[in-house]
Amino acid sequence: MISAYLARPTWLHRLPAGVKLIAVAVISVAVLPVTDWRLLVLGLGAVVGVYATLGREALLHISALRPLVPILLGIGLLQVWADSWQAAAVSLLRIILMVLAADLVTMTTTLRALMASLEPLLRPLRILGFDPERLSLAIALVLRFVPVLLAQWQAREEAWRARSSRRRPLRLVANFVAETLVMADHVSESLDARGFSSREAVKHKPRAAATDPSAGRDRE
Repeated sequence: MISAYLARPTWLHRLPAGVKLIAVAVISVAVLPVTDWRLLVLGLGAVVGVYATLGREALLHISALRPLVPILLGIGLLQVWADSWQAAAVSLLRIILMVLAADLVTMTTTLRALMASLEPLLRPLRILGFDPERLSLAIALVLRFVPVLLAQWQAREEAWRARSSRRRPLRLVANFVAETLVMADHVSESLDARGFSSREAVKHKPRAAATDPSAGRDRE
């Protein structure tokens, strides 16, 4: 899931987040046994057609795949060397199709809606001591952070290319990591300001008051 949220309302925004997540899961499972690259091309065309129904801005979001091109090329070359170009085409088409299908979800679903759809699925983990709300928030934040980080890296890369023809220096990566950590701190502060991290403390306050022997003396 690589794209940022599409602000302009579309028909896909109106679908429940759970329905969209199930659709992506079904598509991902359905394309795995397909070994004919021509069928995958048809499937990819159908997904791009959905992008087209969402407008020009949605089609421009497909360009977010550019940071993945080196990885896709590496996978393709490895598949050609190990098997054949048909196998490479099948692998790459599967990945692109699933990424674009998943991107439709994050592009048309708010963070709150993602959390609301994920929390019921994570509820059984409560017996293992996990908080479903916190887990759903963590997953939703990861899905939202990926497009932001990709966009920031792409902006830094393009700025470097405009200034120099040399290879990207190591300090570019260091600056990117530092900026990512700063962003993570800002998100953490925002969650604290909204009282999310203080809920656990509120849960333990009554217990602490009950076990504090000075509480009764203070009342007296």
